[in-house]
Amino acid sequence: MSSLGTIAFTPNAIPQAAAPNLMPLRVRDLGLSFEGEAVLSGVNLDLGPHGCTAIMGPNGAGKSLLLKLLHGLISPTTGEINWGGQTAAAAMARQALVFQKPVLLRRSVAANIDFVLRAKGRPRSLCNALLDHVGLAQKARQPARLLSGGEAQRLALARALATEPDVLFLDEATASLDPASILSIETIVRDACARGVRVICVTHDIGQARRLADDVVFLQGGRIAEHSAARDFFSAPQTTAARDYLNGRLVL
Repeated sequence: MSSLGTIAFTPNAIPQAAAPNLMPLRVRDLGLSFEGEAVLSGVNLDLGPHGCTAIMGPNGAGKSLLLKLLHGLISPTTGEINWGGQTAAAAMARQALVFQKPVLLRRSVAANIDFVLRAKGRPRSLCNALLDHVGLAQKARQPARLLSGGEAQRLALARALATEPDVLFLDEATASLDPASILSIETIVRDACARGVRVICVTHDIGQARRLADDVVFLQGGRIAEHSAARDFFSAPQTTAARDYLNGRLVL
């Protein structure tokens, strides 16, 4: 089990992210349908160039689908996504996505990072700095498959940061992890934000959203029910659905 006390985070170990060129994000009348059934509809969203946005809502609200649409992994049925003048597909090269369950190469920990650095044409000397940054330097030669769940997610984050993204997407990146691992992941994410990386995360963890988010997008039934500053959302939610969600009541 990892803990913050045993992880050698080194905030200056990796270069500052390039100045973001994909913002602001402008989404208009976005919709997604499967076999004629709408799962997202009428989504309008504007995000500025900095900070962390949490996408929240009950199961089935469309959170992960919205994340994949913004990242360009799937195409919308209707509407448009504009990243500072670029389409979602065009902007994907300057973005990175970390899923709940990381898919790691069947190689060493270091080789997972080295593969990304070579693919992006970045200096391979950054590998050690990135591993040091996420507290995995001592496991560099270990097979990635032997890492614990929290360690594997930290490696996935290091691999994402190796691409030098302007935007980092996180899809339930700390689900099922122990509290110490969650704290470690949040430390890395908070540092990325401080370096200028725009973070957009899907989370069910209300405490995590309180700790990380600058603003909250609350989805219900495939639509945005609320979008407000995090302090306003948590202190005075505007919809019954959001109030019920924050109070632990079932939301349909």
